[in-house]
Amino acid sequence: MEDRTTEGLAPGRAHGRPPRRHVPKELPVLEGAAISGVGAKGKALAKVDGLVVFVEGAVPGDVADLRITRKKKNLAEARVERLITPSPQRAVPFCKHFGTCGGCTWQHLEYAAQTDWKRQEVIDNLERIGGLELPEVPPTLAAKATRFYRNKLEYTFSDQRWFTQEELAAGGRINERKAVGYHLPGRFDKVLDISECWLQPEPSDAIRNFIRAYSAKHGLDHYNIRQHQGWLRTLTIRTTTTGETMVLLAFGHEDTPAREALLSAILHEFPGITALLWCINPKKNDTIWDLDIQVFHGRDHIIEQLPDAGFDPLRFRIGPKSFFQTNPAQTLAMYELVRDWAKLRGDERVYDLYCGAGSISLFLARHCAHVTGAEIVPEAIADAHANAGLNGIGNVAFEAGDLKDLLNAGFIERHGKPDVLVTDPPRAGMHEAVVQRIREMAPPRVVYVSCNPATQARDLALLNDLYRVAAVQPVDMFPHTAHVENVACLERR
Repeated sequence: MEDRTTEGLAPGRAHGRPPRRHVPKELPVLEGAAISGVGAKGKALAKVDGLVVFVEGAVPGDVADLRITRKKKNLAEARVERLITPSPQRAVPFCKHFGTCGGCTWQHLEYAAQTDWKRQEVIDNLERIGGLELPEVPPTLAAKATRFYRNKLEYTFSDQRWFTQEELAAGGRINERKAVGYHLPGRFDKVLDISECWLQPEPSDAIRNFIRAYSAKHGLDHYNIRQHQGWLRTLTIRTTTTGETMVLLAFGHEDTPAREALLSAILHEFPGITALLWCINPKKNDTIWDLDIQVFHGRDHIIEQLPDAGFDPLRFRIGPKSFFQTNPAQTLAMYELVRDWAKLRGDERVYDLYCGAGSISLFLARHCAHVTGAEIVPEAIADAHANAGLNGIGNVAFEAGDLKDLLNAGFIERHGKPDVLVTDPPRAGMHEAVVQRIREMAPPRVVYVSCNPATQARDLALLNDLYRVAAVQPVDMFPHTAHVENVACLERR
């Protein structure tokens, strides 16, 4: 294996970047700046003499000297040069990769403060972007588990890993260049080697670390992302609250003896794996939607369960290409909220737009007359049908198609006009044509689930003359990040 030394190399060279031709003039330091809030993408915010500064590494309440890294007119970006007075909201990060990984970027902010700022983000978006009149917004629905809450993680193999600042500062030789971990923010070709992750419960860490050790022992070839060459490419691990585990390895090309030896070793070390899968990905992207997934051991899916008050738990079949909410505990809390706000008496017709694999549809179906789910992804609709059958639920129908075209007069004729409409669109929100269809149908009640309050605010503004916002509830699906979900209940004026 080739040795790599950092001696005599600038940090850019050690990371594989070309040397700089010149050193730009150092930008100024803002001394004694007070961090007053949270801005775009969860960065801390300071305002100094009319200059709005987005700050890496700070939390509200800090007082610090800030080194400007980029400036344009009245906006600037900065990093903390010297922390003068730590905020009382500061917390000690619990992950060794914090600050480099790019995930869980709010570990240095106390959890109660995180949920406060998320609530404020929802209010700011709905009022400023949407121009909406809001009822009293309650505290963010906090997660009971703020660590090991995810049921799915995706790792990337690389033969050119990211060298940390600590490694560079230490100098000397760096012998191991391979990695299995996460992409660095904004660097598609650089991967940070991850030895621990606090997002997913075991056996996630153990499986990833075992594969890394096996690869090193047997000299397995990791993928080169720039050259699109190599063997070990991606690793996906899914877990369920019932203890089932799916492992999917994607290889850049077939090597049957090496593949079977690796998969056999994984199974020997972790005999409890429910679904051990593999695929060959010769493409220039990591998506698996168009790949043929093979079963090495066990089933081609795992089963998750969600309690359903007064009924048997709902079961969901999750395959390697299935979409399912990644925080099952908070998913249950959010779905219960949706059901409560739908105010189902048992005789309603419900539309579930952007229904995915039908999880919300099935969660509501036992409490109303009929649910119709609509979704653009045909594979998700196939999963929805399978999940309905798995639970013996017959009062549901699902259709696949682009919702801006699907929600026409024929759709309403087939399924009836809705009494309640639930919508859970992607981050981009609803297409304007879909909003227009909702206006035309004008159901008495709409429950809008959003992973992006900004686009939710835009959509609600288009409905504001027909509906009033009766209730708002921020939901924390992703602790220690700046992301927030929001549920809004609309009642027809």
